[in-house]
Amino acid sequence: MTKIKAEPDWQQAPEEACCGERTYQELLVNLNPIAQPLASRRLTGKLYKCIKIAVKQKQIRRGVKEVQKFANKGEKGIMVWAGDTLHIDVYCHLPVMCEDRNLPCIYIPSKTDLGAAAGSKCPTCVIMVMPHEKYQEA
Repeated sequence: MTKIKAEPDWQQAPEEACCGERTYQELLVNLNPIAQPLASRRLTGKLYKCIKIAVKQKQIRRGVKEVQKFANKGEKGIMVWAGDTLHIDVYCHLPVMCEDRNLPCIYIPSKTDLGAAAGSKCPTCVIMVMPHEKYQEA
């Protein structure tokens, strides 16, 4: 008897692999259990635009270590977390820290899209956007 190997996911759906665009509903499938409050599709788009502007103004902190360090120093800003981070242990302490320091925080569905909005090729699980006049109303 011969065993048949299952094809990897990237071979089963080549049209999805080539374009890389997934809908908001498809991204919601991979959320971890603590991803609350989750941004709506419209708010997620606004957050991505705000992050792109903040990168140009150099008003952004990315990564768990850097965000935690500057939050402990008393820096203010909006915390944006990726809801599809597999190991919740990586950042499960940050929501409590945000509550203690009265920092606004929200989850978005994709760490890949969060990293791309921050101008990085690597996925990013947490970003802090510091206040600035250019995107204050957004």
